[in-house]
Amino acid sequence: MRISLFVPCFVDTLFPSAAKAMVEVLERLGHDLDMPPGQTCCGQIHVNSGYRSEAAGLARHFVDVFRGSDVVVAPSASCVGLVHDVYPDLARESGDAALVGDVTGLLPRVHEFSQFLADEQGVDDVGAYFPHRVTLHTSCHSIRVLKVGDAPQRLLAGVKGIEVVPLPHADECCGFGGTFAVKNAETSEAMLSSKIANVLSTGAEIVVAADNSCLMNIGGALSRQRAGVRTLHLAEVLASTEARPWSRGSGPA
Repeated sequence: MRISLFVPCFVDTLFPSAAKAMVEVLERLGHDLDMPPGQTCCGQIHVNSGYRSEAAGLARHFVDVFRGSDVVVAPSASCVGLVHDVYPDLARESGDAALVGDVTGLLPRVHEFSQFLADEQGVDDVGAYFPHRVTLHTSCHSIRVLKVGDAPQRLLAGVKGIEVVPLPHADECCGFGGTFAVKNAETSEAMLSSKIANVLSTGAEIVVAADNSCLMNIGGALSRQRAGVRTLHLAEVLASTEARPWSRGSGPA
């Protein structure tokens, strides 16, 4: 089985360390990887902004790019959630019967990173070592759309040296929601303030999540408050194998 990597546009542009960490973990586990050229945005920002016909075009392109892939894995519950939850509707709305069939055939092969490891592969221990106190933010798309369950928790539990502190009200939204944070700034800020208060109450050094979009929002607030708490994608924690210094934004060195 060969795994095709889907690296969402914002991860590729702003958080490439998460994608690199995903590659490191998958290769450590012995998987053959490829990254099909031509992949673009999954269309989430278009859907969030009401441009569904344009998003349907991106869904068609996604299917074309990954048509021959055995398995597709991405470090983003948000984007994979859109593919699973919205692509079938976009395909039906387009009136393109071929697209409906292509989407239906592809969806079972598209997985979020933690779900692929813990549920599809039955892996809990990836050989990671990360001697830090962390807390886990579970993004809305991961728990409400993809139903990842405790996959991220199981993977963190298998990391040697780590201390995982439960995050109060972990299932509450961080307030980002893509364009929601722009269109409803005051509500978003109130939700974010609540999330930050809960993060700080844990005494954690690092906030971990399976979505860089949430981490960008949470990390921005922590930085503005000079809270001294950092953010890392789950893949970056799982890629760590020894205690070495690392700096914010670069993941484990």
